[in-house]
Amino acid sequence: MYNHTQSQALPRALYTAEQVKALDQKAINELGIPGIKLMKRAGRAAFERLLQHWPELDSLTVYCGGGNNAGDGYVVAALAAQKRIAVDIVQLADPEKLPADAYTAYQFARQEGVIMAPFGEHGAIAGEVVVDGLLGIGAQGTPRGDYAAAIRQINEANKPVLALDIPSGLCADSGHADEAVRADVTVCFIGLKRGLLTARGPKLCGQLYYHDLACAEACQSLPAEVERIQSTELLARLPAREADAHKGRFGHVLVIGGDYGFAGAALLSAESAARCGAGLVSVATRAEHIGAIISRRPELMAQAVVSGQELQPLLEKASVLVIGPGLGRSPWSEQLLQKAADYSAEQGVPMVMDADALNMLAEGRVLEGARDNWVLTPHPGEAARLLNTDIPSVEADRFAAVSQLQQRYGGAVLLKGAGSLICCNQAAIGLASVGNPGMATAGMGDVLSGVIAALIAQGMNVGDACRLGVCLHGDAGDLAANELGQRGMLAADLIPHLSELLAES
Repeated sequence: MYNHTQSQALPRALYTAEQVKALDQKAINELGIPGIKLMKRAGRAAFERLLQHWPELDSLTVYCGGGNNAGDGYVVAALAAQKRIAVDIVQLADPEKLPADAYTAYQFARQEGVIMAPFGEHGAIAGEVVVDGLLGIGAQGTPRGDYAAAIRQINEANKPVLALDIPSGLCADSGHADEAVRADVTVCFIGLKRGLLTARGPKLCGQLYYHDLACAEACQSLPAEVERIQSTELLARLPAREADAHKGRFGHVLVIGGDYGFAGAALLSAESAARCGAGLVSVATRAEHIGAIISRRPELMAQAVVSGQELQPLLEKASVLVIGPGLGRSPWSEQLLQKAADYSAEQGVPMVMDADALNMLAEGRVLEGARDNWVLTPHPGEAARLLNTDIPSVEADRFAAVSQLQQRYGGAVLLKGAGSLICCNQAAIGLASVGNPGMATAGMGDVLSGVIAALIAQGMNVGDACRLGVCLHGDAGDLAANELGQRGMLAADLIPHLSELLAES
């Protein structure tokens, strides 16, 4: 299965750089582990991972900066020399100015006879594999000068790269990066940094591994503001089906959308809701689409509506609303949105909003005010419009963006993208490190909105439904990619796998 994160082996808690520094000090001060011992553990963990990925390795080049991250690099180089691997170090900082523990690691590498040269005097990269120990989690802003040049040199060499703790240039807190090392493997230590799993983190980290350096006790004492979420944990919150169950117990999802030319979006959302266990699913759409929807999925109740007034009787039968898939921006679209949003607010009926429903919300065409019974599912462009900002600002700090959206609009907010984020009234932001690049195609969001609605219809609160929905959606995408490959995968390819994932719940 495609999964850059080796997710089953990663911890749940995710931390900022400052929190990881606090964990490191806690391990030193309270657990009594000397800093140099932690550094040697980190270097050995990275070296062992290096040999697992490249067991026939004959030569290695290690880039070392001026902080403790460099100390890890010096340890890796020393261990490689002990194994008779040809190794050389490219130095970006004067060793005499290294922190004490990193300087001790430098002396360890010298003792083992490792060849070292300053960056300005080093020629082409000689090693078969490169180890990135340039910049650690303490680095701020865009790399400049020799560090920027070294990052470009590593990337342009087109050789496999292992990053120590974090790829140099990647922000540990946000996942933002202007210029950063593109690693094939990243080995993270002590606390898992949240920026590794969202924004540009997944692309730059390659395969991500974690080692607690025998400091798990320190991590347990520090609450995390962000946590990884997985469907295996959340499925237990989905109410079981009793032997005497009937369809009326599992809710009625009403999908509102499918303007001219967009019938497929409403159909994908409705079919996903049905496949994920909703007892009844209706579609309110244009009259021209009814035949196509029923012929494709006769289990759906498709009805034509031409106005908000005609929508009213359908709203009264529904227990969950989905509005946005294929909704468009016409006067018809706006009238249906306003009617559905007003009804949801007045009657307390949960509502999942996606696509153009979000764009019209951003324009103030929906009754203003935060609500606790809706789910907003923006991608970065929609999030930017909802926050009256731009996409780069959203992507520069996705954690801040999703928090601001939830504070402004309430309910549960899902910020889609690599490392999707879910924020609601629960203690921690959820991060779902699931899915694959093959899911960057039309209709995926429509499927997701139907999944979330079906889970709400079956009794889950909006926060849990949003969290489980995004995990099931990503897991189904991974299963579809295994079967069909990523390129050319369609949104409808996920739907059979959604049923498969829910089969034993």
